[in-house]
Amino acid sequence: MSGFRSAVGRLLGRTGTTPVAPAGPVVEPPLVGFVVHGAGGVHPASAHVRVTGRLSALAATGAARVAQVEPTRWADGTDTAHLDVLLVQRDAFPASHLDAALARAASEGTRVVAEVDDDFFSREARARLARAEYDPQRLASVERLVHGADAVVVSTDRLRRVLADAGVADAVVVPNAVQPGLWDAGRTAPDPDGPRRVLYMGSATHTDDLDLLRPAFDGLTDDDGRPVRLEIVGVTGDEAATWYDRLPLPADATHYPDFVAFLRQHADRWSAGVAPLTDDPFNDAKSDLKFLEYTMLGLPFVGSDRPSYHGVEQHGGLLADDRPASWRQQLGTALREADQRVADARAYVTAERLLTADGPWRAALGL
Repeated sequence: MSGFRSAVGRLLGRTGTTPVAPAGPVVEPPLVGFVVHGAGGVHPASAHVRVTGRLSALAATGAARVAQVEPTRWADGTDTAHLDVLLVQRDAFPASHLDAALARAASEGTRVVAEVDDDFFSREARARLARAEYDPQRLASVERLVHGADAVVVSTDRLRRVLADAGVADAVVVPNAVQPGLWDAGRTAPDPDGPRRVLYMGSATHTDDLDLLRPAFDGLTDDDGRPVRLEIVGVTGDEAATWYDRLPLPADATHYPDFVAFLRQHADRWSAGVAPLTDDPFNDAKSDLKFLEYTMLGLPFVGSDRPSYHGVEQHGGLLADDRPASWRQQLGTALREADQRVADARAYVTAERLLTADGPWRAALGL
């Protein structure tokens, strides 16, 4: 299909040497169409981490061709390309066109795979999303998708159990991973003068989580008496607070690889990274991605002792309960033992948590 000019989108590319042409007709690799937020190669972090990064790796193996799909045009048939697999992340397919897309997929033998990395299903999570003025149509899209898909991929076992309670059996767990080459392999060297800085990064929806840290950082110092200040990137829109510092994120750093490059550029500002989570079922279904990211940034990790981070303590991470004294104690340990804890965490992440195109994820696609 060398003349393929479908409107499904920009091919992510393929690599490898040119094989010797076999006798008989050439069979092209299957075509995987994907639907995520963003376009033109610029996508939110969740899309990059969960979908486009893995698809780029898949295309590089030559086992499949991959292309972004404009969902409404594929659903109504304007885009006539045949897809072997249609991979949809979260709520990226408009609810108004999803039934038509599922019907077309069934008639053409297209395998539909849903990719979900957050709890959109439990009663508590839906109430939280409603309080955040989450569009009900987005929730409807995710629910219809997971019940109509041939396979569902999730990021944690806790989320798999949430889906099972919602009537979706046999979801495939594919833990989050970091992309080789995207993160620096070096250990940070924080400025020896001035206050110690501790990084908390995330989307601007974590105000409740952030509040857990306020009493812990009130007057906090390290063993040498240096002040320890929290510095946030994203996390909350509150510009008036004075108990933490803010490092503004440039407008052009919303694309995940650019965001990672921004963090790497400033990595020597920080002595540790923190990831607080309130006691909330929605949070309990989240993954340990921040542990992976802080580790690859060269920072020792302190997170909430919640299901999302259980197990990181076996790999150099530290866990704190909700008490300020617990956070202070674990932050002190992280600062004192930073080099060894980062080394232990890096050894684990590079051995077991680098992104690939293989394993259960590829099997879920039916490839």
